[in-house]
Amino acid sequence: MPSPQETSVQTVVVPFERGTPPAPLTRLAPQAVLERWSAVDRSAHAPHLVAVASADGTHWSAAALVTARPHTAYLKIVDVVGDVPAGVAAVLAHARRQAAAQVKWEGWSAGPQAAAAAGFDSLRTPLAQADATDGPATGYVRWLSDGAPTEPPYYGQTTHFTCGAVTALVAQAHAGTPPRQPLDRRAELTLWREATNFPACEPVGLGVAVRRTWPSSSVTVHLDTDRPVLLDHLAPSEQEWRADLQRMSRADAARAGVPIAPSRLPVAAIRSAVDRREHVLLLVSLAGMHGFDVPHWVLCHAAVPGAVVVDDPWANAATGDTWVDAHLLPVTDAALDAMSVLSADSFRGAVTLGRS
Repeated sequence: MPSPQETSVQTVVVPFERGTPPAPLTRLAPQAVLERWSAVDRSAHAPHLVAVASADGTHWSAAALVTARPHTAYLKIVDVVGDVPAGVAAVLAHARRQAAAQVKWEGWSAGPQAAAAAGFDSLRTPLAQADATDGPATGYVRWLSDGAPTEPPYYGQTTHFTCGAVTALVAQAHAGTPPRQPLDRRAELTLWREATNFPACEPVGLGVAVRRTWPSSSVTVHLDTDRPVLLDHLAPSEQEWRADLQRMSRADAARAGVPIAPSRLPVAAIRSAVDRREHVLLLVSLAGMHGFDVPHWVLCHAAVPGAVVVDDPWANAATGDTWVDAHLLPVTDAALDAMSVLSADSFRGAVTLGRS
């Protein structure tokens, strides 16, 4: 339940425009904070200010810069200036009005004691990031309903093409499956090399690679087409040999006993799987969250009311997106359903990893 402080504050919510902060904010925020807020173009993440204002609205005692990826169910605090507890309380109340599943808080200027006092839990330090300078060293999360999911390790893919391998590795680490080697770049590239269709990982090849790497794992591929996939952007001569590789992957799946379910995996089934503590590697388009229609693997590992919790191994630093956004990311059922139908071929690909 919200505290009395969270329900009594008077808030002002206004868009944040890069380079033109409102006067009450310039009187409140240090220059270094304003420069960080304006250092990147956050417009794709609907940046807005949540402020605690005086009765006439001319003075603010606290203000937070708040953003979020489109088509998701969270809000992220980049920083809070002024009266930090009052500012955080205002954001929490704002998030509840938005029916958000969680609020995150980047650790640029927030320490663990201040975060804990506001009811936030510390996020685990990332094991890897493509560029560690693009995100804060620490981050925090507060779930707005009961039953917070268990946190997997966060590992940011270190190449543009190893998302499938990373989601599988993180899933097995979260499940407690004994690792064949540490979760690091060598493991990332080794599994990608087993699964790749050059350079992408298609669903069948990824499922077979997981079974080969962890023979005791329960693996099911879900792919509602029998055609080769993820090839339409290539020239015909490039498509041909990659299609042969995908046919070889299907033969490998048959020999390894990896079933290929030919029907579309519904979001309700994804929720049921993660409720059973299984993991779903799901192929999505980045069009909804990032604005470009590129296929990408994410890990579905939990569910909360109205949303599936995913871990995305990639963050778009150009928009102010960091590992704090990508980690423990709640996506509404409807948005996940839409983004996981690949537009070029209109198919859904997934790999379910059952409990060993």
